[in-house]
Amino acid sequence: MYSNAIGEFLKARRAQVRPEDVDLAPGTRRRVSGLRRIEVALLAGVSTDYYVRLEQGRERNPSPQVIDALARALDLDEEARAYLHDLARPRPRPRARKEQVSPALVAMMAAWTSTPAVVLGRCMNVLAHNQLGEALFAGHTYSNDLVRLVFLDPDARDFYPDWERVAVNTVGGLRSHTDPDDQRLIRTVGELSLKSEDFRRLWARHDIRQKTRETKRFRHPLVGELTLTYESLTVNSAPGQQLVVYQADPGSPSAEALSLLGSLTAR
Repeated sequence: MYSNAIGEFLKARRAQVRPEDVDLAPGTRRRVSGLRRIEVALLAGVSTDYYVRLEQGRERNPSPQVIDALARALDLDEEARAYLHDLARPRPRPRARKEQVSPALVAMMAAWTSTPAVVLGRCMNVLAHNQLGEALFAGHTYSNDLVRLVFLDPDARDFYPDWERVAVNTVGGLRSHTDPDDQRLIRTVGELSLKSEDFRRLWARHDIRQKTRETKRFRHPLVGELTLTYESLTVNSAPGQQLVVYQADPGSPSAEALSLLGSLTAR
């Protein structure tokens, strides 16, 4: 599935760039969406034959200079550029271990009584949460798996009013934060590809998202609309884990709704 990761990425991103985006004439007889291979090669300053070999997986060791040139040709942002560099120069990865959350981190989250917090694993599965973090996502079929919640839960589009944006960022995060050889990722992608046409569409785009801070809207079944800003922090002691903390603007209706949610779900 991942034997030609560079080629798959280049082909997908080439299809998303219009000629006029990179100062090329669109022409009238285009049979491909996006750029032609010869156009990418021209913009990157490499031979068409070399670029074709890259896409076909017959050339697997492009230099950092070539990667940077391709990133410019395809108008990649910094996240996508870094991802392409990683594909070209894969680092040795430690053997995947069972995902466990530090007891100290669990205790720290428990002390945050007015702030929802969750710890996510390599595939955005919820490994731990505090009481308010649990309440924020409670009541869904996939409350403990944020990827499946977005794509497989029957009420996902109601829970996330900006569903399309959430879906794009979720897939981009899944691509950028996970070892592509991780068996859990392979199973997740396989299941979602079979069950969700939206997931297949977005996965095929090869978008990369490493959102560390964003404002997100929720429509909670108990307290109504919430607009929360989250911060995603890397857990250095456990590679692949992310601590995600949600906050509402002080004094806002969302802050009042979050307080109400805490009182309704207090144990």
